[in-house]
Amino acid sequence: MEKPLPVLLDGDPGHDDAIAWMLAKASPLLDIRAVTSVCGNQTIEKTTYNAQRVCALLGIDAPVAMGKPAPLLAEPMNAPSVHGQSGLDGPVLPEPNAPLSSLRSVELMAKVLQESETPVALVPTGPLTNIAALLLAHPELKEKIKVISLMGGGITHGNWTPAAEFNILVDPEAAKIVFESGVPIVMSGLDVTERALIFPKDFERIRKVGNPVARVVADWLEFFYGFHREIGYTGAPLHDPVAVVSLIRPDLLTSKRLCVEIETQGEYCRGATIGHDRKPANALVNFDIDRDGFADLLVEAVSTYGEG
Repeated sequence: MEKPLPVLLDGDPGHDDAIAWMLAKASPLLDIRAVTSVCGNQTIEKTTYNAQRVCALLGIDAPVAMGKPAPLLAEPMNAPSVHGQSGLDGPVLPEPNAPLSSLRSVELMAKVLQESETPVALVPTGPLTNIAALLLAHPELKEKIKVISLMGGGITHGNWTPAAEFNILVDPEAAKIVFESGVPIVMSGLDVTERALIFPKDFERIRKVGNPVARVVADWLEFFYGFHREIGYTGAPLHDPVAVVSLIRPDLLTSKRLCVEIETQGEYCRGATIGHDRKPANALVNFDIDRDGFADLLVEAVSTYGEG
C-alpha cells in the first residue's frame, strides 16, 4: 500500500469544515500533519477555538496554529447567520486537549513543507488568506505542494452575492494570488458543492452508527440544515467535505480543466470566480458528484470512530 498523502488542513470551522476534517481523519489515504485556522465564518479567536475542539473530538493529533486575524487587504466578514454566534453552534464539544502551536499558521505550514519527504496537499476550506500568505512568504516551497484542493467559488453563480461565493468574497486578493501561483489546484465550488446534499434520512443513517463522533456529526447536520431549510434547500449542502473527497474518492466527481480568474475590483462582481478556456487551464474544477456515493462515504467515515 502507498504511504498516506501528507495534508495540511486550513479552515474556519464551521459545520461543513468540521465534517470535512472528520472525513480526512477517517481516511487511511491521508496523513494530517497540521491544522491551521483562518478568519471567515467567525473571528480568528472563535475559529481557532473551534479548530482545537474539533481536533479533540476527532482525535487529530497534529499541531494547531492560529491564522491571520483578517484578510490580506479587506475588513473581516463573518457568517453568524449560517454557523451561529460561536461559529459552530449545536452539540457540546470537548474542550481543547492540547495547547496551540507556538508558531503562527504560515510558520507552521512552512515547517511542515520543509520537513516533509514528499509533497504535501493543502486543503483550505475557508478564505485563502493563510495559503496566499504562505505563497508570498515562501515561494521557494511551491514545489513541496502537491496540490491545493480548495472549497471556494462558483463558475455559474455565487451565494453571498449573485456573483461571489463566501470564501472567495472574504479575501479575493488572496484567492487571486493562489490561482495565479502555478501550484496545481482542484476547485470545489458551488457548482458541485450544492449537489453534495445530505438529506434528513442520511442524518439518521449517520446517527444510527452510534459512536460519539457519529452523534455529533448528525447534530451538526441538523443545525446546518436548519438554516438551509429556511431558504428552500431539501438537504444540507456539504460544501467543504468535497475538497477532501477530491483527494480520497475523485471517482465520485465529474470535473473539467479551466482557467479560473478572480475578480478583485468590480463594484458588483468582487469575488467572482470566472472560469473559461481562453487561456491555459490553472485548475481542475469539479462540477458534479455522485450524491449517493458521497452519503455512503460519510457513513463509512463516521463508522471508523468506533462502535456505538
